Order: sequence, then C-alpha cells, then structure tokens
Amino acid sequence: MAHISDMISDHIEAYLKSHEGKGLARFITCGSADDGNSTMITGAATADVAVVMVDARKGVLVQTRRHSYLASLTGIRHVVVVISEMDLVDWSEQTFRAIAGEYAAFTQTLGFTDITCIPMSALKGDNVIARSEHMDWYRGTTLRGYLEAVPVDENRLQNSPFRLPVQRVTPDCRGITGTIASGIVSTGDRVRIQPAGRETRVARIVSADGDLEQAVAGQSITLTLADEVDISPGDIISTIDAPASVADQFEATLLWMAGDPMLPGRRYLLKIGGQTVNAGIGHLKYKLNVNTLEHTAATKLELNEIGVLNLSLDRQIAFDPYKENRATGGFILIDRISNTTIAAGMIDFALRRASNIHLQALDIDKAARARLKGQQGCVVWLTGLSGSGKSAIANQVEKKLYAAGRHTYILDGDNVRHGLNKDLGFTAADRVENIRRIAEVAKLMVDSGLIVITAFISPFRAERQMARDLLKQGEFYEVFVDTPLALAEERDPKGLYKKARRGELKNFTGIDSPYEAPESPEMVIDTTALSAEEAADVIIGRLSEAGMTGAAA
Repeated sequence: MAHISDMISDHIEAYLKSHEGKGLARFITCGSADDGNSTMITGAATADVAVVMVDARKGVLVQTRRHSYLASLTGIRHVVVVISEMDLVDWSEQTFRAIAGEYAAFTQTLGFTDITCIPMSALKGDNVIARSEHMDWYRGTTLRGYLEAVPVDENRLQNSPFRLPVQRVTPDCRGITGTIASGIVSTGDRVRIQPAGRETRVARIVSADGDLEQAVAGQSITLTLADEVDISPGDIISTIDAPASVADQFEATLLWMAGDPMLPGRRYLLKIGGQTVNAGIGHLKYKLNVNTLEHTAATKLELNEIGVLNLSLDRQIAFDPYKENRATGGFILIDRISNTTIAAGMIDFALRRASNIHLQALDIDKAARARLKGQQGCVVWLTGLSGSGKSAIANQVEKKLYAAGRHTYILDGDNVRHGLNKDLGFTAADRVENIRRIAEVAKLMVDSGLIVITAFISPFRAERQMARDLLKQGEFYEVFVDTPLALAEERDPKGLYKKARRGELKNFTGIDSPYEAPESPEMVIDTTALSAEEAADVIIGRLSEAGMTGAAA
C-alpha cells in the first residue's frame, strides 16, 4: 500500500492491507492531498490498479488530475474512482454523476482500459465491502468486488524479455545477485551483460530454496555464469534475443518534487536500478498543464510540475523505455549537495545522437601535451563575491606563471560574457548555463595541457561541483576569495552594488541573489590580510607542491 488518503477510515485501510496480495490486484491509492507524489511514483511501478480518491464535497481537484496523469504515465490501465464522503452530500446521485462525468472527460485521452466510479462513505463502510442502504440508485460493484474481479494480466512480466538488474557481485564476478524485473531465465541460457555487451551462459540459478532450473519475474536469485566476465552493480543481464538498450542521452518525463526549481544545465545524480551516475538536465521541451493536459512552453519546473526534457549522462547505462519495462526505465534524481531526492522520472527513449556521436580516438593525448609544456594541466577556480578581488588575483597568478615559463590562460567572467556567453543574463538559470559552458571550455584547455585560471562569482555549489567532476582528481583547485560583503561594497570598482541597492540591477549576488560559499575548498584567500600579489604567491606555492607547474616554476 503506497499512499492512503486521510478520507479513508481505519477499518477500510486495514481491510485493503489485509487483502492485498490475497486474490486482489496490486494497487496504488491516490489521495486528493497535494503530497505523496514520490511515494506514488514508486508504488505505481508495481501496481495494476489505481484507486483514485475524490471527496464528493470538493470534486475533481488539480491533485486528482495530477495523480491520474501520473498513474497513466506509469503504465496503469485500470482505475477505480472512489467518490467518498457521500454521507456529507446527502447521498446525492446528481453529485456522484457530475463528478464521474467530469473525471471521464478529463481522462478520455490518458489511455486507461477501464474506469469504474464507486460512491462511498467511510463512516460505516458504505460500498466498501457491502452495498450501501443509503444509495439504492447505485447498481454497480463495491470496492471489494471491483478489486477481486478486475482483470489483471498476471503473465505480463513473465512474457516480457528477461531482465536482471545486478544488485551485488561476488569477488570472482561469477555470482550475480538481483531480483528478476521481467521474463524467465533457465540454466544454459545465453545472456548479454549491458552496457558492456559481453555474452556468456547461465551455469546455475541459486535461490533461498536451493538450485533452480528456471526462475521468473519477481524472484530474488543468484546467477552463476559460465565465464569470468567484467560485471558491476547496476548492469543489466538480458536475453541476447532482445537485450536492454544502451545510451547516455535520453528524452524523459520528469515530476519535479523539490521546493527549488529545476534549472536546465544543472547537474544532479541519477539513480536507476542499482546504478548512480552524473546527469545534466538539458533542453526543457515543455511542461504539462494538468488541468487541460496541454503542453506549454517553459524554462524551468516548479514543485509538483511535470515536464518533458532531455537528459545527458556522464556514461552509458543499460535501460528500457519505461512503457516497455517499469523496473529498468524509471529513475530518480538526487541533489548532489543535500543528497535528497528531488525528482522522479521515466525514460521515454534514447536520443538518436546518443548512438550517432562517438568520441574520436586521437594519437596525441593530454599527457603528451602536458609533457611538451613541462607542466600538468589544471584549473584554478577563483570564486567569491563581486569586488572580492578575483580578477586581480587571477591576473597576478598568470603574470608570475608566465614569467616562470608556464603556459596559462585566464577565463574571466566579464570577458567571457562579451563572446561565448553574450546571450546569457543573470537569472539563476542563466548563471547555471554560464558556469556549465565555462567548465566545459576549461576542461578542453586542461586537456591541451594549460594551467587555466578562472575568475567567476560562480555563486552555486552545485555548478562548482559540476566543474570539478568534469576533471580528474587533483586537476581542480577551488579557491575561495573570502571577502566580507561590506568590504566588497566599499571597493565596488564597477559601481554595481550601488545600482543593486537602488533596485536598478536585479539578481545581483549578495544583494537579491544568494552566494553559496565553498564548504571545503582547496584554498581560502583572506583578502583582508593578503594583497593580490601575496595571494598569487600562496596559490602558485600550492600548485608547485602538487607538481602542476613543473621544475622550472
């Protein structure tokens, strides 16, 4: 039982719980409260029926529409609409018919196989188990009768292609533990391990009850493979006739569940099955108006909004489109800083470019370019408030490294906005995209063997973490140029703080837009105690200790 509306009394809840899995279809209960979305998405992945709760006094609400749409997205095709609190509307047949008609009109394009509406009262269980004496005008089934009789394809999962998401692997890589998501596997079957694409044969199937000749969807098993193959948690073992797909870019449908809005360009952790990867949100194609089911243009998603967008991952994963396999096509997004779940999603399909674009192998690599320059490529990422002295420090660092014969380049916030990022403003979404582009450019420069110095406010921890993750360990040096706001305002070399205080400059960091100070930077520069030249000496000293500047520096 995934979610129970407060409108259902304790004895109804107890009945449903005691009978779930005992001759009744698996079901998910959707209340009319505007919460429980994440729980519903999780529960719907294994449900056959959606029990939609509607208060007769309130009718079909926005939450009702949202939950119904989510049920359709997750593949549920049977819906029972419980129109409750009928005792509080004088058992009115007219009220019941009006709500049933409104719900039918809304859901006519959602693809439900059948929709059954039942008038109920939780007070004494009217039409829950026994027929109501107060609503003799209703000739339909009770809730119990519906759940006992609803047609459910119990063989659906077994008839689907074999999928075993890998949860655990023994040290010799031969014992593979997991729960079968779909299909059937037998000893001797040829299987493919995705995303690597290696093939082998099933030697043994081990369960809690001993060895099996065959296992089916829903069983937890350990497979022993005939060959030693490279396999990791998160991989998917598939039938070779219809293997799981492999890609790193997708179109996906997303339910946003965080208070802070979803911003394209920001990177999150994506968890699918037993695997967690880095994911970047790309173009938001549209968001859904749950009242009208219209597709509307948008640049971000707010709490409880649903949208269709592009996702890009840092490596390929094995998957199935959600409509084909819920277990291997559903995912969650996790905030990299707070580690909280912020969205639930469903993979629609892999983008064509995911299979058409490949990394080109080059004969000259990063190490060769670095050897030619006698140094190690890296990024010195200066972050701090406007007026903190980032550009002055960056300039001093480059001058000193240049004098020592090192190869460098400065990426400065103002300079970059005259060219590469001239199309971006200063909204939160634009700031995210600004840093994403800079981080990608810096990565290319590090690949060329350069020591890159960046001077950007870069106010958000998530984007600085994204930039760090693009590079190998030891190639990213976050330098917090720590300057009190009062001192930065006093300096105000460009007069920006004065404009912001007068309301002439919106989204200015430190005034009406937040700055998230680094929590564990490689270096902290206190500009109240150090000059720009002294700060540069500290930074270069740290780079030299790490061997990044070579012997000459």
